[in-house]
Amino acid sequence: MKIVISPAKSLDLKSEIPTNEFTIPVFIDKTEILNAKIAAKSKKAIKELMSISDNLAELNHQRYQDFSVPFTNKNARQAVYSFSGDVYGGLDAYSLKEEKIVSMQKQLRILSGLYGILKPLDLMQAYRLEMGTSLKINRNKNLYEFWGRTITHHLNEELEDDELFVNLASQEYFKAVQPKQLKVAVISPIFKDFKNGKLKIISFFAKKARGSMVRFILDHNVTSLEQLKNFNTDGYGFSNKHTLNENEPVFIR
Repeated sequence: MKIVISPAKSLDLKSEIPTNEFTIPVFIDKTEILNAKIAAKSKKAIKELMSISDNLAELNHQRYQDFSVPFTNKNARQAVYSFSGDVYGGLDAYSLKEEKIVSMQKQLRILSGLYGILKPLDLMQAYRLEMGTSLKINRNKNLYEFWGRTITHHLNEELEDDELFVNLASQEYFKAVQPKQLKVAVISPIFKDFKNGKLKIISFFAKKARGSMVRFILDHNVTSLEQLKNFNTDGYGFSNKHTLNENEPVFIR
């Protein structure tokens, strides 16, 4: 089982981390290239590039200036304990037992605009760079071109021929993967809620459900699609009626 999720804009850089174990991002060399590209930009240019406020532009301009390698547990923090937000609230990595942290490190991957792909315990430094940012790097017109083949090739190297691959990332981030080039089929669960008598994807609830499904997979040692359909956190349940594509199972509540 491999799972991909998106990062989060909001960061938690203060909560106590439950493990001292860490790893280093596999594509740190490419990250250095991206960082240097952005660090050379002015605060105004960063504001325009990322469509953010003056305060956020100043904060992130400084982050890119402060970037330094090698990463250590003194100048960086494990990725899964750095991101906060709805998905990470649903996952609640802080409450995982030690053996489940090991499973999470093996199974979960975080797609990232700056780092390409991160293992949960990979060290990272604070940043903001959404995958959809129109940043030109050498001959690549955007981050999708910069990362696409690299991420896909790496996932293929990690995947077994019959391994279940679950996409719980947002559309923005999963566009960085080339699913047709993957050696396995992609399972992309969909979460819908009834609102005003109609089933709809409600962003806030769907994000949290993605994180909750990662936690469900870890807690129940899920290895098959049939086991995945047993997901029932926060009142969700698999709906065969609303599932039109086997690889896009629909969960409703």
